[in-house]
Amino acid sequence: MLRINDIAPDFDAESTHGIINFHDFINNSWAVLFSHPKDFTPVCTTELGYMANIKEEFEKRDCKILGLSIDSVEDHLSWKKDIEDVADTKLDYPLISDSNLEVAKAFNMLPADEVANTNRTAITNATVRSVFLIDPEKKIRMMLTYPMTTGRNFDEILRVLDSIQLTSKTKVATPVNWKKGDEVIIIPAVSDDEAKKMFDSFTSVKPYLRYTKLK
Repeated sequence: MLRINDIAPDFDAESTHGIINFHDFINNSWAVLFSHPKDFTPVCTTELGYMANIKEEFEKRDCKILGLSIDSVEDHLSWKKDIEDVADTKLDYPLISDSNLEVAKAFNMLPADEVANTNRTAITNATVRSVFLIDPEKKIRMMLTYPMTTGRNFDEILRVLDSIQLTSKTKVATPVNWKKGDEVIIIPAVSDDEAKKMFDSFTSVKPYLRYTKLK
């Protein structure tokens, strides 16, 4: 089973932008990989369109978007027209084909013994509704899997990305419902004396819970 901080499995796959090698695609950036159980499904249509609309927000954070669905590239290109019509935008990030289920199995979205065939339905692929945030070192930093009937909250994915990028370079953690610009928590491994040198000021609520505001 994949865990946080594991190296994300590498793969080669056909996509709407040609053949993609996953690790080469990431290069030295961050990446979000999000998957879909079938083309021409209603919830996924809204998700792909919303991601297209907020693509610039991910670009600001140096994070590339990569979608995945079980069907063929040809089906993806047809579906893409529907997505663009519904979202009233251009879908210009790649959508890879995983018709052989190789990626879904590598990322534990489906049991390893699942067999690919053309009669698979969205229900058959129900667990293929996952989101992975990958850092520039190709490590998995976040994993989420949603039920079929619940659309994913990609504003939350952006929030998590902001938190991970901040806490990767500063000795802080982010509290409940944190948003970019809010106060953060100084991690317990930093002593009060060290905190006084590292931060302009901080407030102690408990000995282990100290808030500070970053510039």
